[in-house]
Amino acid sequence: MQFGRTTLSKFVIEQARQQHNELGALLIDVAAAVKTISAMVAKGALGGNLGALDSTNVQGEVQKKLDVLTNEAILHHCEWGGQLAGMASEEMDEPYRIPAEYPRGRYLLVFDPLDGSSNSDVNVSVGTIFSIFARPTAGDAEPGDYLRPGCEQLAAGYAIYGPSTMMVLTLGNGTHGFTLDRESGNFILTHPGIRVPEDTNEFAINTSNERFWEPPVQRYVSECKAGKTGVRGVDFNMRWIASMVAEVHRILIRGGIFMYPKDSKDPGKPGRLRLLYEANPMAMLIEQAGGAASTGRQRILDVQPEELHQRLPVILGSKNEVERLERYHRDYDDGSDRPFVSPLFAERSLFRDESHT
Repeated sequence: MQFGRTTLSKFVIEQARQQHNELGALLIDVAAAVKTISAMVAKGALGGNLGALDSTNVQGEVQKKLDVLTNEAILHHCEWGGQLAGMASEEMDEPYRIPAEYPRGRYLLVFDPLDGSSNSDVNVSVGTIFSIFARPTAGDAEPGDYLRPGCEQLAAGYAIYGPSTMMVLTLGNGTHGFTLDRESGNFILTHPGIRVPEDTNEFAINTSNERFWEPPVQRYVSECKAGKTGVRGVDFNMRWIASMVAEVHRILIRGGIFMYPKDSKDPGKPGRLRLLYEANPMAMLIEQAGGAASTGRQRILDVQPEELHQRLPVILGSKNEVERLERYHRDYDDGSDRPFVSPLFAERSLFRDESHT
């Protein structure tokens, strides 16, 4: 360990002191849960925790063993400290009530315990995403307390379990990265003041769903794939890891745009990613780093949640590319991007185009 470097504990306590709140102790509990999860993930097959269970979560997705174990790790690390009024998890149908034997605080912790868990069996980076809100007073949280727009988040972050374990965090004053020093057991500030470049030539999307996308997204991706020979005049690279934490981490470090847009594959779902557990915290982190986060038609942090497990489209990353894609959605919605067809050359017109005869 290099002495004199800023630890996560020192950082969050100082930030909480400046903001006159008790977030520091809660974030230290979250960091302790992350260390436990990091050890679970690192054991891989040796820990006997890989594979799926016979159960499904509230979204109807088959749960991995690690989904359940990591969920329990966060609950048990954070329930007893006295800062929380309640917790909500992507893996649980209803909010988690703090056990009667523990004191209540005024904070709400919402989280995805293991984002990208489908990758755990193949040893690809996975992560934990979390977000913190506050009630006006301490006490047991009601279900409606969780339905707050992302702009009311007090803190947000994620942990990524890769070649090294990192926590990336914002308390509303920039986005900062901490790397786990396994020798000392401390998270050390290694990436202060992360900034997302405003321009990029890298995009991330699952192109197997291209036929289901809306025209604005099809237009954007086709322009990127056309490269120098197309209207953009620039070659783009495409990435897709199928782990939101890994995608967002790459964008924070070197720029890019991540898209999980609205599609027609399942018309009953307005999007794929969860507003409370994934979109809101990642949007706060990206915006605090100078990027942008949108549904394509609305800033994500302005979306008013209507239900605990609400889904929506997500487009985030380098500001200029996100704004371009928002413009494409506006053009599509008002009809200005659709080709003009003259009635003079319609099928029954006086001047029918002979090339179609």
